[in-house]
Amino acid sequence: MENVLHILNGDAMLNSFEQTGIEGDVMVWREVLSEGPLEENIASGSFWRKRSEWISRGFDEKPDAYEEKIINELSKLSEPYHEIDLWFEFDLHCQVNMLGVILMLSKQTDLSAPAVYLICPDSYPGMDDFRGMGELDEAQLEYLYDNIRVQLGEPDFVIAAEAWNYYVNSDATQLQNWLNETNYWGNLHSLKKALQAHVKRLEVNETGLNYIEQKLFDIYDSGITTRPEIYQVFWQTGQIYGMGDMELDIYLNHLKNKGLVDL
Repeated sequence: MENVLHILNGDAMLNSFEQTGIEGDVMVWREVLSEGPLEENIASGSFWRKRSEWISRGFDEKPDAYEEKIINELSKLSEPYHEIDLWFEFDLHCQVNMLGVILMLSKQTDLSAPAVYLICPDSYPGMDDFRGMGELDEAQLEYLYDNIRVQLGEPDFVIAAEAWNYYVNSDATQLQNWLNETNYWGNLHSLKKALQAHVKRLEVNETGLNYIEQKLFDIYDSGITTRPEIYQVFWQTGQIYGMGDMELDIYLNHLKNKGLVDL
């Protein structure tokens, strides 16, 4: 199997994946498209410039590091691979990154050339509390590759493009209407649930907080007042968002700026 590219969502599963017998090159997608500024045209220079500025400012990264970790990796999408395998999970963080990759592929490659496959588990046999592929070993990753890998077709790319546009527009009503009206999801079986979770992020309650801010405030108000403890409690019920501590800090800092928490 030559000329195969595997795109992994983040570094969590990289070590285990490299121990598998699955052949091909590896690209690690390290962006966090579920947060920060977006544009419909993901292939534009302004898109990536805004992303670099936002991540460098909000995540204390140097622009050179963004160039090395993210921009340089993107060049692999333009190489003449015969097959591209997307390894993404069920949560919002992964699903939005998956949409971004699919949009990049649709703009940079002739889709009649590479076969594009998706490996997207929302569970694993024998694991009652499956959190993601980062907790799987090489044998378990090989099992997923052999048993749940599906080839994406034109309908999947159409759905992804529509979903991306609604996501970028950030209109809760329009997105919810589209979700209600869409009955066919092709091979993107985790996308609807993830986008439904995003609608809850877009909506603001009577106190001016969105769903995530309210959940974090409730945790804090219950007497759990350190960031590591708040992360742990949120993750118990908020797996659908796929947020790490740095992403949760965005929302905690919003609460802090409003004077609602003292962290």
